[in-house]
Amino acid sequence: MSGFGTEEFAQRWHQMSLLEQMANIGSEVERIASWKKKGNEEFAIRALYRSLELIDLTIADPRWRYRLKEIVRTREFLCDLYVGNNTYNFTPEFFSKYFLWFALAARKNIQ
Repeated sequence: MSGFGTEEFAQRWHQMSLLEQMANIGSEVERIASWKKKGNEEFAIRALYRSLELIDLTIADPRWRYRLKEIVRTREFLCDLYVGNNTYNFTPEFFSKYFLWFALAARKNIQ
């Protein structure tokens, strides 16, 4: 168990801004690609589960109820890339760039 499923973690997660949440999701998504490049499918799947768990916590955050479309679609696209048929033709590099902007914006807001 990753520890993300605890009530304590969910409370801390819901105190973060959307930028911080998405940046943290991006860190897990980067781990998926990294483990896949290293040929470690087990660790890649674990990172995928953690990223989906974080996305689900973000979806459950009532503050973002008007932003759900993008968050849910991001989840759909990740699943399609890593466990589906990649119908949408996304790449790990696309997600690296997508989440990088959240990380940069979150860092700028924190400083």
